[in-house]
Amino acid sequence: MRGRKRFSSRSRTAAAVITAALLAGCSAGGPAADATRPAAAEPRPKPRPLWNTSPASVAAVGDSITRAFDACTVLADCPEVSWATGTDTAVDSLALRLLGPEKVAGRSWNLARTGARMAELPGQMALAAERRPELVTVMMGANDACRDRAELMTPVDDFRASFTAALARLRAGAPKAQVYVSSVPDLKRLWATGRVEPMGRQVWKLGICASMLKDAEDLGPAAERRRARVRERVVAYNRVLQEVCAKDSRCRYDGGAVFGFAFDGGLLSPWDWFHPSRDGQARLAEIAYRQVTRE
Repeated sequence: MRGRKRFSSRSRTAAAVITAALLAGCSAGGPAADATRPAAAEPRPKPRPLWNTSPASVAAVGDSITRAFDACTVLADCPEVSWATGTDTAVDSLALRLLGPEKVAGRSWNLARTGARMAELPGQMALAAERRPELVTVMMGANDACRDRAELMTPVDDFRASFTAALARLRAGAPKAQVYVSSVPDLKRLWATGRVEPMGRQVWKLGICASMLKDAEDLGPAAERRRARVRERVVAYNRVLQEVCAKDSRCRYDGGAVFGFAFDGGLLSPWDWFHPSRDGQARLAEIAYRQVTRE
């Protein structure tokens, strides 16, 4: 009897445990509603990319290249064929491609100035910010390297300070504006192209970009060192543009596309063999459009 009582007591205890477990499972709604399982995460919408490939307005800042100096006639700006904001359909400027012919005149502004150096860019950026553009194009730096003597080139630290200040001025007035930054062209490649052209050599004697183009036929060591020094400064300027732009989430550098582009004789002005011709402006527009619309 004592053994049977122990067996019965243990049986009752086990049955109670099993029953409690079953009741707990039923009250929780069974395995399908197990509260210990994490709820399925709802799909989150993908964040919109910060860079807009279809800006609705364009302001251009920079120097003579953006003003299309010597592209239509000698010693004169020709902004209608500017790579950035021109209205000439043969050039098909960046603004014309982005905005269309109906809007390009009213929704784009060319604020560049022939002869400008980087120290002037903060002021130009402030003017651009007043128009609240969705995109600002920057092509500046050639005049900082093109001086009467290589010793007069803008120091790299000053170049950096001016470009940094320029972006700050834009952000103060137009915090959401996107910025496309073109690299400075390779001036030594330009010398190599034009030095074999009699007209180019003759025009350069007037003093165009003397730090690089002076004595174009001189291949002596001193002249070569001078040209190498100018090219190194241009490379340093482009490094500054890349580094400062990379700190701004709405700034896009061209990755050296303009610096690496070979402007042959047909793409240079027939009047100075230095500035882009109408066709050269069209090539700059193509480069910019690819960069701005890249996903």
